[in-house]
Amino acid sequence: MRASLIGATGLIGGHLLELLLQDDYFEQVRILIRRPLDLAHPKLEKKLVDFSDPESFRLALEDSEAIFCTIGTTQKKVKGDPEAYRQVDYAIAVQAARFGKETGCEKFILVSAVGANSKSRNFYLRLKGETEEAVQASGIPEVYILRPSLLLGNRKEFRFGEKLAGWLMRPVSFILPAKYRPVKALDVAKQMIQAAKQKEN
Repeated sequence: MRASLIGATGLIGGHLLELLLQDDYFEQVRILIRRPLDLAHPKLEKKLVDFSDPESFRLALEDSEAIFCTIGTTQKKVKGDPEAYRQVDYAIAVQAARFGKETGCEKFILVSAVGANSKSRNFYLRLKGETEEAVQASGIPEVYILRPSLLLGNRKEFRFGEKLAGWLMRPVSFILPAKYRPVKALDVAKQMIQAAKQKEN
């Protein structure tokens, strides 16, 4: 399978990229990145993409049989600008699905968030819900959506709130409903691989 990955430099994306490169099921792994990445592998293809340029974005996804999308930002990165947040979490994912459909992609695997709901009063959960609905409406034959709770793992950037929540939730996670328990980013990446390998009935 020829796979494309958007979000390779993030917590889940980093694990996912490593797994894809190790797995012989995937003959080619293409990553769409905004900045150069110092990484080499025989089956890795790197595409520098301007996500605000539709033609550049679409061309980078051609010949993809599966698209993995782990893209996401934070309020800190966008300086609290909701429109800038939407341009990353919503626009990139939705355009990827639409371009994937246009170029013949069969599978789209998206990381969302637990509690995602397009009717939520919470901006983040509403945005994630709207993204899910738009991706599902893209027309790609198979869409898989993962909704992890708090992610556990070592990020390149330090997020105090996330670290604090992880420390506080771990001792009591056993009493939480399964979908709200903290989950290892590596486990989410493994589930994405499994989704891509599923055969449609």
